[in-house]
Amino acid sequence: MEKIKQIFKKVFTKEVILYAVFGVFTTLVNFGSFYIMNNCLGWNENLANFISIILAVLFAYITNKDLVFHSKAKNVKEKFHEFLKFIAGRAFTMVVEFVGGFLLFQTPIPEMISKIFVTVIVIILNFFISKFFAFKSK
Repeated sequence: MEKIKQIFKKVFTKEVILYAVFGVFTTLVNFGSFYIMNNCLGWNENLANFISIILAVLFAYITNKDLVFHSKAKNVKEKFHEFLKFIAGRAFTMVVEFVGGFLLFQTPIPEMISKIFVTVIVIILNFFISKFFAFKSK
């Protein structure tokens, strides 16, 4: 039982918990802004989806930078470089998500199970890319 507690303490750090909490908020920004633009304002669903994804990624960047990983970037050049690394990481995981879904959708595994599995992989990858690539201290 003590071994399980040690593993639990190592895995569920403050950083991981904050990442999960702000991940939920990021999802709410994505879905909420899509709903408002599409259903309340009557915007085309593709335009609303595109803008809602951009808003969610920007929200994720700001919260991850300031509240989760506590960025050490000081000047505009460092902050811009960090932002580009964050966007590159998200672009990479978007490809992983698309290819993973494409491959798993060819199997007898139900589509929603496949989508959930790939999404979990993407969330884990996004965490490590943010921690060790985008917001890595020198």
